[in-house]
Amino acid sequence: MDFIAEGFKKAFVLIVHFDGELLGIIALSLKVSGLALVISSVAGLPTGAFIALKRIPAKGALISVMNTFMGLPPVVAGLFLYLLLSRSGPLGFMGLLYTPWAMVAAQTVLAFPIVTSLTHAAVVGVDPIIRQASMTLGASPFQVTRTIVAEARYGILSGVMAAFGRVMAEVGAILIVGGNIAGRTRVMTTAIALETDKGNFELALALGIILLAISLMINVLLHLVQRKGSLRTELWL
Repeated sequence: MDFIAEGFKKAFVLIVHFDGELLGIIALSLKVSGLALVISSVAGLPTGAFIALKRIPAKGALISVMNTFMGLPPVVAGLFLYLLLSRSGPLGFMGLLYTPWAMVAAQTVLAFPIVTSLTHAAVVGVDPIIRQASMTLGASPFQVTRTIVAEARYGILSGVMAAFGRVMAEVGAILIVGGNIAGRTRVMTTAIALETDKGNFELALALGIILLAISLMINVLLHLVQRKGSLRTELWL
């Protein structure tokens, strides 16, 4: 017990004193995950809305594929990206392997199906009366689409936040394509694994505390968004 207590004490000291190594790892984690979230959202939001609102061939199969990829094992995503980005791979000439950009690509692959699938579910869940009312009032197809997407915004935002929580906690894929290089590709999750193996428990605990705090904030915000969306639905009904 004394060993655990001492570890937590040193961890809090690192946090309170804004340890340089700790801050560097946190900054890179937020940068990589944030950029991956932006890319996956820019691509996933319109894709999910398009699938929900338009009649397209094999729509059911496409939805099933996207839902399946929501549970894509991170190590599998990392393996395929490694093969693509390695020197003998088709994208090896870009020299992205073991760089933050490879980590962004890995996290984007994991986040995109989450954003797309949950956006699709949110848009499909909008009451059909809203579409009918918009068309009755003479709205153009674009205005109808905008109205439906606006009504689904709480569900869409929940999907984006869920994707952010997924990529922040990711370790397998980014470890494969990033290499966990100190000062270059080491993020919170990979650093926790490495420092634990090295016996440097105070840094691992400090990073774990920060990661848990970020996860808690994400879940609190997600709960507030879902609650606000539920209250709005109840008022509408």
